Amino acid sequence: MTPVLRPAVPADAAAIAELMRASTVELFPAYYDERQTASAAVHIAALDLALIEDGTYYVHEAAGEIVACGGWSRRNKLYNGTGAGADARLLDPATEPARIRAMFVRGDWTRRGLGRAILTACLDAAKAEGFTKLALMATLPGVPLYKSFGFTELGAEELTMPDGVVLGGVAMERSVDRSEIHQ
Repeated sequence: MTPVLRPAVPADAAAIAELMRASTVELFPAYYDERQTASAAVHIAALDLALIEDGTYYVHEAAGEIVACGGWSRRNKLYNGTGAGADARLLDPATEPARIRAMFVRGDWTRRGLGRAILTACLDAAKAEGFTKLALMATLPGVPLYKSFGFTELGAEELTMPDGVVLGGVAMERSVDRSEIHQ
């Protein structure tokens, strides 16, 4: 079955939240310890409904199940662990990068191009709104995907979750020029 990429709708919220948590629990242990994985399952794998409301969040659906999700934002929030008020301000496309946010793939659907398809949709939509760059804060499981999609590492970061647990992350950025996508 070939998954279908489509914009997320509010009715998808429960399935997206479950996918995020399941993906984190399954994929993070290869990069983080048990405590970090448990914290990420609560704080990183938390759905930001503003992404769906803004129409900037996508899902891949196969046989009626959501198997991948991710999106972008025109708001000033880099990742779910960021302070709650940080996402209120709209970014200036002329001077600030759009944010890639909340990319998750179900463990049995990884390495099938779903993340790349979501990133391509994000890139095209952000470019259409006048953004010239994309930025993200990658958790370690996502770094290989983002590098293969043309993102460059700006530096390692320590992400302190609301419960005090610290996760390693990587700040990354790329232009919206499609020629930078690596095959």
